[in-house]
Amino acid sequence: MQLDLDRVSLHFGGVTALSEVSIQVKKGEIFAIIGPNGAGKTSLLNCISGLYRPSSGRIVFEGKDITHMSTHQRPLLGIARSFQNIELFSHMTVLENLMLGRHIKMKSGIVSGGLYWGKAQREEVMHREVVEDIIDFLEIENIRRKKVGTLAYGLQKRVELGRALALEPSLLLLDEPMAGMNSEEKEDMARFILDIAEEKGTTIILIEHDMGVVMDISDRVAVLDFGRKIAEGSPEEIQCNPKVIEAYLGEQVS
Repeated sequence: MQLDLDRVSLHFGGVTALSEVSIQVKKGEIFAIIGPNGAGKTSLLNCISGLYRPSSGRIVFEGKDITHMSTHQRPLLGIARSFQNIELFSHMTVLENLMLGRHIKMKSGIVSGGLYWGKAQREEVMHREVVEDIIDFLEIENIRRKKVGTLAYGLQKRVELGRALALEPSLLLLDEPMAGMNSEEKEDMARFILDIAEEKGTTIILIEHDMGVVMDISDRVAVLDFGRKIAEGSPEEIQCNPKVIEAYLGEQVS
């Protein structure tokens, strides 16, 4: 298993956000987490990425216990994420935002970086090549020089995905990457997510409310309700699970 969550719980005072949630995610799969609003989905992602520290339980990534590891150390292990609310630098260009995603891989010192010569120049060229490949991959060549704040919402979500990819992660956490998108934008994003998993071999944990998308692209699905995991299985198994239908789906998804 690439990621193993063992009885992870999270408390905020007297409020329980997560209660002994155990999940195992296999390398290279698309693993979806669904559930009603307030079920603990984003809290779980925040525990994996290090924004929250579990009250109890363990998080093991590629055999290493990262439960108490600081937030800034986790990207060095290959963990990247996007956010439900766009967290880009709106006054900067698409290219500049993506280059920021390479910051943890930059080794040049302040002096050589500031003067932009020798090793720093070669390093900049190398990182730029990686970013240009991502721009091509996400089909955003025509907006690469535009400031992010001027872009349509759907394109901003695509840029945020690109910034996460700039880390070249082995585990990608996506928190509602299709929220607020129209059907065409959702189709594009679903295609990109599938391509990331298939072409790059990236493991993806996905939170998404569009059940059609979840059932179409996920390998396995876990369902949370009031901070507890109530079901886990293939999309087909989840659609037919009585507990899931009662708590969330309401009816079988066709």
